[in-house]
Amino acid sequence: MKTFEELGLSQDLLKALDEMELTEPTEIQEKVIPLAMKDQDIIGGSATGSGKTLAFGAPIIEKTKPGEGLQAIVLTPTRELAEQVSRSLKAFSRHSTLEVVTVYGGVPIEAQMRALRRADIVVATPGRVLDHISRKTIDLSKIKILVLDEADRMFDMGFIHDVTDIIDQCPRKRQTLLFSATISSEVVMISKKYMKDPKEISAEPEVDPSKLKQVFYDVPSNQKFSLLVHLLEQEKSGFVMIFCNTKRNADLISGNLEKFGFNSMALHGNLNQSQRSRVLDQFHKSEKFILVCTDVAARGLDIKGVSHVYNYEFPKTKIEYTHRIGRTARAGKDGKAITILSDRDYDSFRKATRYDSAKIENVPLPRFEQVFIKMNDPSPRGRDSGRGPRRFGGRDSRDNRRTGRSDRSSGNRRRPARR
Repeated sequence: MKTFEELGLSQDLLKALDEMELTEPTEIQEKVIPLAMKDQDIIGGSATGSGKTLAFGAPIIEKTKPGEGLQAIVLTPTRELAEQVSRSLKAFSRHSTLEVVTVYGGVPIEAQMRALRRADIVVATPGRVLDHISRKTIDLSKIKILVLDEADRMFDMGFIHDVTDIIDQCPRKRQTLLFSATISSEVVMISKKYMKDPKEISAEPEVDPSKLKQVFYDVPSNQKFSLLVHLLEQEKSGFVMIFCNTKRNADLISGNLEKFGFNSMALHGNLNQSQRSRVLDQFHKSEKFILVCTDVAARGLDIKGVSHVYNYEFPKTKIEYTHRIGRTARAGKDGKAITILSDRDYDSFRKATRYDSAKIENVPLPRFEQVFIKMNDPSPRGRDSGRGPRRFGGRDSRDNRRTGRSDRSSGNRRRPARR
């Protein structure tokens, strides 16, 4: 394992990394940075949590000269990822005078137009870049480095033509760095048409399997929410991520957890930009927080300090399951992935864990109190509405909901407001 000093980084960047307590390069950083510093085009196969932002961020910062126009652009599939990458680049370059500008839709364009006049580095979503190109408010003629981050996801979301239109506006003589969790046909096309003898580099996410405990509970579907509330109360946790398969269910679960006193918010594609920013800002500022999200909304977000991941609904593919549980057990810390299974989840669960069953412990159901989930519509589907087996705690009266109970502690539960 090399050190950051041995990778040839400048003193200003080394000082910033030291202040951020980044002491050792990850596998992808150690492999990519030396090659990228030599102008090598790279296809990086790495997932969230591997440290790829610094892998492409360090060469950008080292090779960009302040005040000489826009020289590097990073394209991301979502606004949240653009904000996250931009925050990281600003932190890495804190001891320089480089101007990092974030550009995405859903916000007034005038402020971005002003910021672009002084930008050295831009982190952006494809659609808004094309908007600026049409307005002639962004100049890509001096681009030295082009980064496609989460390229496979950008193409899955239908941005392939937007991306190629943007590449066509950049100088042919440039460096291209492409990062993708999977090598799709679109990635292959981009590499053949727009990259110069790219070097393929892969790395595993920085998740320690020995620190990750995977368990699942087998529970009737009408008692999933009751078990979730019980586990959130009993497990000692910090940041928690709960995954649902639909936007509707993410809202439903988050809203009901809030009614039970948990500090919870939902993140999904139906939120506007200000709502998404507020959710992520709250998550970063809180010591204990529950983020209820969908796979699409969460993918690409590198959220640190997640102690527990809950699969309230099991994902359709093994890849998504791997992405989910890879949110925890990072940086040498313990993590726990908890799956709450009901009948409708069995087929997907068996396919996803076919070769990993020994690693996932089937935990007996504890005794827990049944609680009621308030639906957004009168349909009883998915509701904790039936009478469960007596050992699960049975059915309560609606008048006895535990919205204000304080006889159990929970790290994620808010204190009752003073009257």
